[in-house]
Amino acid sequence: MRKLKIIEHISLDGVIQHSADGDGFPYSNWTGPYRTPAGLEAIIAAQGESFDLLLGRRTYDIWSGYWPKAPSSPMADSLNAATKYIATHRPESLEWGPFEGLGPNIVEDIRRIKSQDGPELILWGSSTLTSVLLEQGLADEVLLIVYPVLLGMGKRLFAEGTPPRSFELVSTNTFPSGLIFITYKAAGPLREG
Repeated sequence: MRKLKIIEHISLDGVIQHSADGDGFPYSNWTGPYRTPAGLEAIIAAQGESFDLLLGRRTYDIWSGYWPKAPSSPMADSLNAATKYIATHRPESLEWGPFEGLGPNIVEDIRRIKSQDGPELILWGSSTLTSVLLEQGLADEVLLIVYPVLLGMGKRLFAEGTPPRSFELVSTNTFPSGLIFITYKAAGPLREG
């Protein structure tokens, strides 16, 4: 059984949005000032040597415009080599591969993929898929890369209606730039009291 990990760049106020996408979001590069070689090494280590990607269509479209043309590097090479499982209604328009378009029943397709042998699955960038994965108990781990900024607007990782869940702390890693990597593993339904 494959493990599924959610990795997100996130502001202190929970925003994960990075691009304007025509919706008036003004902060397209808020993570840039905090990028360091040490942070990149930590991201590469968190992804592992071999992994496959689970992507929403919007993230896929943004990444497919950049990563296939990026200069060779450990990050670019690993993302380009990964099989991309894409939540999309238009699989015929996918080009950045290797890829597989997920069908209309995304939850069942993700269960099928997780049950197969293969490398770890990593979800980057989709607040919609994140909520589905958490609601269905499909996410095994969540890595939040927390930036020391407040944005005050934008798509949030955990939107209103995200199901209550419990997590256990796995690790934290801090960087002089102010970044904090926090890894949690899923621990089932919300525990109270």
